[in-house]
Amino acid sequence: MLTLRQTALDLFQQAIDRADPAVALANALETNPPKQTPGKTVVVALGKAAVPMMRQAMAILEPVERALVVTNAENHTEIPGARVLAGAHPVPDEHSLNAGRAMRDAVSGLRTADRIIALISGGGSALAVLPEPPIQLQDKAAVNAALLASGLSINEMNLIRQHMSQLKGGGLLRLASPAQITSYILSDVIGDDLRAIASGPTVAPIGSRAEAKQLMHTAGIWEQLPETVRDHFNAPELGEDLPDTAQCLVGSNRHSLDAVRTGATACGFDAQVVSDTLIGDVSDAATKIIEATKSAALSAEPGQKMAFIFGGETTVALNGTGKGGRNQELALRVARDGSDTLPGHWVFLSGGTDGRDGPTDAAGGIVDRHSWATIKKGKADPAALLANNDSYQALSRCSGLIKTGGTGTNVADVQIMLWQADEPTHSNPD
Repeated sequence: MLTLRQTALDLFQQAIDRADPAVALANALETNPPKQTPGKTVVVALGKAAVPMMRQAMAILEPVERALVVTNAENHTEIPGARVLAGAHPVPDEHSLNAGRAMRDAVSGLRTADRIIALISGGGSALAVLPEPPIQLQDKAAVNAALLASGLSINEMNLIRQHMSQLKGGGLLRLASPAQITSYILSDVIGDDLRAIASGPTVAPIGSRAEAKQLMHTAGIWEQLPETVRDHFNAPELGEDLPDTAQCLVGSNRHSLDAVRTGATACGFDAQVVSDTLIGDVSDAATKIIEATKSAALSAEPGQKMAFIFGGETTVALNGTGKGGRNQELALRVARDGSDTLPGHWVFLSGGTDGRDGPTDAAGGIVDRHSWATIKKGKADPAALLANNDSYQALSRCSGLIKTGGTGTNVADVQIMLWQADEPTHSNPD
């Protein structure tokens, strides 16, 4: 009999498998094929799922005149006939700048008779950057660091990034004109707003430059930004129509949540997707997860098993200097708040489907009702570690880190709470 912990890990893997980018793209190319043109076929793939998407595209769309892949270092793999570059994530570096220049060059100089197939997945915002002059790479990196610590939502961060870039917010369309572009997009954002995925290189921006500037004021980061960035946002915005394009959504977080629900049901759990919009600060998210579990537990029968499934992308306000990510911090908060308040046996998992949570080698965290006490027994203060945003160290002391390695996909985060009512005649299932 599988433990709750192993079941949660298995279900998380099912969420990742459901987001397999090669399978999703193959289905989309069959049902929504790109328009045939008499000229060249150029394929560009950007994001954490870029490698498997490119492999699939080249097998189906051959011959391909030009192929460029930009992905993260963990997923970097050579592909015959394609140029594969690795950018940095979550903060861009020189590799990201080189990748941005390569993206520009790959789509430039084409004709109306040519076509571009753009394969877009999450993570592209940092993996390929091409700042609007006079903004420099170091300026963009400073802005990204400020955004990641600001508590702004992913959509709000992407709006700001779009207005500093020649690629984002439809920039790739402008660079590629007059060639025709068809985009196949694997969504890593809640609600599947195509403008926010990889900061929308082939769609219109989320909002105006003035709105982006106001967000930075509201978040309290405006004064700490480089002067070149503030000058750019103070300059007038030029209105410009974007070229026509076709878009196709090939996969999303909701598909993965439904796969978890199906898998949990097959394992005997009363399973439900509680929310596919778990956003906002991790402290609020932890409260929602615990309250949903407690509410259902009140009416549970002895031995009853329930699965509460969430999906989204939370944020963390950085107040310390520790190491971790939003999924690890969420797991640690649930361990703290649930250890004294949740009845029964339970295991909670929060993980990024890309296999990487923040600047760490972990995908997220997994905890149970004993985890908080286990950290204390290891002569560490979990409260102090949490206050310092040091969830990685805390979870490492209770076997709470999930390490999958790069998964080759990215459809945001998945949270799984498995709960079982007490049944004295059975052994501890944790």
